[in-house]
Amino acid sequence: MSKYKVFVMRHGEGAWTKENRFCSWVDQRLSEDGVKEALACGHLLREAGYHLDVVFTSLLSRSIHTAWLLLEAMGQEWVPVVKSWRLNERHYGALIGLNRAEMALNHGEEQVKQWRRSYDLTPPPIDKSHPYFLEIYNDRRYSTCDVSKEDLPMSESLKDVLERLQPYWDGTIVPEIKQGKSVLISGHGNSCRALLKHLQGISDADIINVTLPTGTPILIELDENFRPTKPMQLLGDQEAIQAAIRKVEDQGKVKQTA
Repeated sequence: MSKYKVFVMRHGEGAWTKENRFCSWVDQRLSEDGVKEALACGHLLREAGYHLDVVFTSLLSRSIHTAWLLLEAMGQEWVPVVKSWRLNERHYGALIGLNRAEMALNHGEEQVKQWRRSYDLTPPPIDKSHPYFLEIYNDRRYSTCDVSKEDLPMSESLKDVLERLQPYWDGTIVPEIKQGKSVLISGHGNSCRALLKHLQGISDADIINVTLPTGTPILIELDENFRPTKPMQLLGDQEAIQAAIRKVEDQGKVKQTA
């Protein structure tokens, strides 16, 4: 029997997602489609009769704006939004800013899939010569973290993401759920995948095949021990969701020319 429900969602489409670039910790805004996705998510939850008590986001604008927009669409703008770097997207290191399709052409689609989706493969780290290094590490938002800037990651595998996320889940989010609050996490593709791996018991090998579309709420039902009582549910039009998943998967493939 389900005792707890929690919503997890990847933010709406970002500007660099639309350009098919590794965005990671670069602070990009939502695209026009991403704004529409976030509002549509809020309308969907409102029409289904759901109410939220607290929303958790990363420190990145696309995650925060998604939360704001869906709360606006739900008519629940007063709901607290709690932000943490521990929900940030995976740090893609030296790959940040690169085009996924071009990487697939140069390195092969399987290598790009491993970089994007595998559990324990870490991309080459970012260094001070990288064009986005200073933009990331001089950003004032990272002075608010519970670790020093020197201890922030320079590159991460999905395993690393789960290791920095799980203490936040256990110590901050779970206590809110145990109080009976309705919680939504507006995260990123990989922070959400890491959390779903933990909650759903997805194996290290199988997580590579888990792809999340942007702007789609996922309902997770848990028992009193926070074990899943049923498979996760992607809410919304199922045909449109499958098309959105295929779109994300195609980002790491060589672009076909006529």
